Amino acid sequence: MKEKLQALLDEARVEIQAANGLKELEDLRIKYLGKKGEVTLVLKNMKDLTPEERPLIGKIANDVREAIESLLDASKDDKKGLEIENQLNREAIDVTMPSKGMPRGHKHPINVALDEIIEIFLGMGFKIAEGPEVETVYNNFDALNAPVDHPSRSLSDTFYITDDLILRTQTSPIQVRTMKSQKPPIKVIAPGRCFRNDEIDATHSPMFHQIEGLVIDKGITMADLKGTLDMFAKRLFGSQTKTKFRPHYFPFTEPSGEVDVSCFKCGGEGCRFCKYSGWIEILGCGMVHPNVLEECGIDSTVYNGFAFGMGLDRVTMLKYEIDDIRVLFENDIRFIKQF
Repeated sequence: MKEKLQALLDEARVEIQAANGLKELEDLRIKYLGKKGEVTLVLKNMKDLTPEERPLIGKIANDVREAIESLLDASKDDKKGLEIENQLNREAIDVTMPSKGMPRGHKHPINVALDEIIEIFLGMGFKIAEGPEVETVYNNFDALNAPVDHPSRSLSDTFYITDDLILRTQTSPIQVRTMKSQKPPIKVIAPGRCFRNDEIDATHSPMFHQIEGLVIDKGITMADLKGTLDMFAKRLFGSQTKTKFRPHYFPFTEPSGEVDVSCFKCGGEGCRFCKYSGWIEILGCGMVHPNVLEECGIDSTVYNGFAFGMGLDRVTMLKYEIDDIRVLFENDIRFIKQF
């Protein structure tokens, strides 16, 4: 039995040295040291030995077991290091090779139009003002001289969160916040998202975008308003563009008006795009109502100003001849890449 144990050790040493990986080493551990392994079987047969032989053979068997375990552990460390090295070689990244191509996105047409409009007004000395989309009823209606019975205050038009909080229906509250936090002169534009309880169709959406402007200073006149918007229209739609102002009513401006531009498709001659009128409506405007100035802490006997606002989605649709507002929010990259 002593010779058999020595033969097992010699055989195990050869096989362990020849093993090609960690899996083969684990198989050899089971073969020699497992519950049904070679060394275990030898130890189970010790019952056939004499009482004098058992201690001697038991010591030799334990020595063989420990020797095989030492050989396995040493080889395992070598094989593990070699496998890690081979794995690193297999998974090495060649930084000089071109990477996998990732599809690039594209700027949304609303952002294209917004960036162009912002650039125009920044060139005229305006600054950008921002405000929260969740607004107070006071900032959205009361401070803007809107009467209590104004239709826009109803649940059918406005999304109420509480009795005093709403999703803003316009970016005009940004003007209120600006007038309350800054002293004149003020010259800002206020872009942002707005929300109204509208049914979705080709020209309406419960979420849309606006960009408004506000100028407050001494000696501001209607001529300043008309000159500013005429320059804006020419920069956005082309130098040949003409503007036309029509009387209108807004509770926060007096006098108020709507602005049309000459059709940039037909040059004002009349076509399907402008419904054969030669003109396209683009925004509303007016001189800031004295009540609004006073409510915001500005002396209306010293300062006055003008305000204007336009639907950014509408301007985008006009500029790029898009006939359905819904495609602006479907995020189809095939559509967006056209702009």
